[in-house]
Amino acid sequence: MPEVEKSPQRATAFNARDLAQIAVFAALIAALGLPGAITVGFSGVPITLQTLGVILTGAILGARKGTAAVAVFIALTMIGLPLLSGGRTGLTALASPTAGYLIGWIPATLVIGWLTAAILPKYPLVLGLLINALGGIVVIYLFGTIGLLVRTKLDVWAAVSANFAFIPGDLAKVVIATVVAKGVHRAYPGLIGTKTS
Repeated sequence: MPEVEKSPQRATAFNARDLAQIAVFAALIAALGLPGAITVGFSGVPITLQTLGVILTGAILGARKGTAAVAVFIALTMIGLPLLSGGRTGLTALASPTAGYLIGWIPATLVIGWLTAAILPKYPLVLGLLINALGGIVVIYLFGTIGLLVRTKLDVWAAVSANFAFIPGDLAKVVIATVVAKGVHRAYPGLIGTKTS
């Protein structure tokens, strides 16, 4: 009797190891919200360590697993768990003028993860810094600024300049995430795999 050929595993399927990694990084993002948030400026945008978790997630897990981890975290906040900094839920955040920043976490993770896969296995530090800054600052600020424009009466310049106070702290997060990601990829090569991981 001829042997039946097994169909290849779908690229979207997660194995047990993937699911464990997704759960760990969703928990990491939640844990980084425990110190709370500091609100700066008139826009009411909070400074939080959770964006560090988002950058780390994309840089270490890649686009597919990283986006899944961020999506799991956001889904948990949407069902009412107060996992966002300051004990906020996703519904509270989406009802605020800062909703765009939270929404921006998913495309930021996609950008970071996809571009990180392209520079592996070497993970040059300078390229890692640029990639993490692009996703963790530019992409998130873009979505956050759009949210401010939609939800407030700020003009374009005021909405853009509302981000300026956060740049030094976010640059520090980018540096930390890049150094950590380089160390992780050196210790665990193949963690992301390919561009489509």
